[in-house]
Formats: sequence, structure tokens, C-alpha cells
Amino acid sequence: MNNLPIPEPVRVVQLPDGTYTYADHLPAPQVPPQQIVQHIHHAPPDRTVQRVALGSGVGAGAVAAGVYFGPLLVGALTAIAANLALLAFLAVALAWGVVTVVKSVGGTQEAAKSLTKTGRR
Repeated sequence: MNNLPIPEPVRVVQLPDGTYTYADHLPAPQVPPQQIVQHIHHAPPDRTVQRVALGSGVGAGAVAAGVYFGPLLVGALTAIAANLALLAFLAVALAWGVVTVVKSVGGTQEAAKSLTKTGRR
């Protein structure tokens, strides 16, 4: 009927100085904290440009500018290259379309005949 847990008996201990105290009032033994070693496997950032700049006596402002504007320059050049690639693709597609239409209409021989008929050459 009674589902309550049975309490543990109270322990009384004698301290080295001769006094008595309850065992649950004693300080817990000091356990050193567990050291966690975490290995993160990433390549360190490449700082060659910064090291060369600092080694040649360039100031910290120039190094900071290189760190900040270097990736921006790479991003801008990549965007420009992507735009040029898209324009080249569109030029090829349009040229192919024009050639296909000219061939289907009659080709270059018909154009040459019409030019000779009008007297232009």
C-alpha cells in the first residue's frame, strides 16, 4: 500500500578533530574536471599574402585591405566571367538560329542571284 521509498539511515561520522557531523554535510571530494580533446580537421587559412606583406614592411592597413578586398575581387571576377560566358552562349545560339533560317529560306545561292539581278555586286 505504501509506495514511498525507504529513506536511507542517517550516518554520523567523526571528524579528525574529534567532533561529530552528519555524513551528508561533508564537502564532496574534489574531482579534477575532465579534459575534452576535440580534433577539428580543417585546413588552416592560407595567409601567404599577409605574411609576405608583413615581411616586406607593409603596414597593417594594407594587410587588412588585402584580407578584405581579396575575396571581393575574386567574387567580382567570377561574376564577370559568368556574364561573359552567358553572352557568348547567347551569341552562339543566335548565330546558329540565323544560319538555320537562312539555309531554310534558300541559302546563299538565292541571295547571290537576287544581288546579280538588281545589278549590285
